Amino acid sequence: MAKYSVMIPFVPRRAEQILPYAALVEWTAAHALWQGQATLIEPHQGFVYAAGAGFRVPAGLGVTLMPLRHPYEAALQVRSLAMATGEPVVAGFGPGPISFQESLLGERYPSQLGAIREYVTAVRALLAGGVVDLRGEYVACHGMLPPAVSPRIEIGLGVLRRGMARLAGQVADVAITWLTPAEYLAETIVPALREGAQAEGREGPRVAAMVPLALSRPDRTPVEQAMASNALHLQAPHYQDMLRKAGMDVTGRDPAADAKAAVDGGAFLSGGLDQLVARLKEYEQAGADEIILNLTGVFNLQGQKETMNELKSLLGALVGGTFD
Repeated sequence: MAKYSVMIPFVPRRAEQILPYAALVEWTAAHALWQGQATLIEPHQGFVYAAGAGFRVPAGLGVTLMPLRHPYEAALQVRSLAMATGEPVVAGFGPGPISFQESLLGERYPSQLGAIREYVTAVRALLAGGVVDLRGEYVACHGMLPPAVSPRIEIGLGVLRRGMARLAGQVADVAITWLTPAEYLAETIVPALREGAQAEGREGPRVAAMVPLALSRPDRTPVEQAMASNALHLQAPHYQDMLRKAGMDVTGRDPAADAKAAVDGGAFLSGGLDQLVARLKEYEQAGADEIILNLTGVFNLQGQKETMNELKSLLGALVGGTFD
């Protein structure tokens, strides 16, 4: 049975804005609290703030962007987070958009997969202890972290397409998907993960699927919710390519039409509570080990109160328990 987690559905501007979501995870059977990369309050610091306020919960970073920090800094940050909270952490990494790489590094990574492999190799070795001596095409690292005991840290990769999935099968503990339909997960991502793992003679990574969704209401439409949730993703070439590979007619020229294609193709879920529970169970059947509830569209259009109410309803139906 898959675990169900919660994503912070906005980019916090004040650290205390994180606390209701951390409380929701701590006081229900939700597994972990997740956040993507942010350039306002940095996610590592936000999770530590929540722990200092009394909400020590497992954390998922899905995903932090490699150009922002050297692998040594990445390993130091994630271990600091695990030690400060006393809880497990999924440290997800990704290269970010090409434009982001060029802005921070001066050029794109000539090989996206090659850069990720070297980066993750360095982070994993640093977290394992001992001296790391890596002189690669993209990463140079000679050093070690001071020995320390920390809760479990899993290395994750953001995965959209077959090539990244094969790499994740080779080097990652967790494959993190976003806006990925259950059918595409089952037919493309999971087999590629298995293929990569078998090539390295290792057990394949578990799958953490971030699923954007919203309950149906008379005053909202699924397309509006999908646009409010994923407008930027639907404009990004690598997401468009993934969605087209999943059978959706996404062009990047008509935001409403692309959002409708995402809804019709199962990349964005909408429906009544029973319908959403059934659709989320399809992710379990497709191979997801952890499903992260992403209500960004609801937050952006209906606000925090409605978002929290829907999260409580979904968690109550999925994992039981109440939150008062």
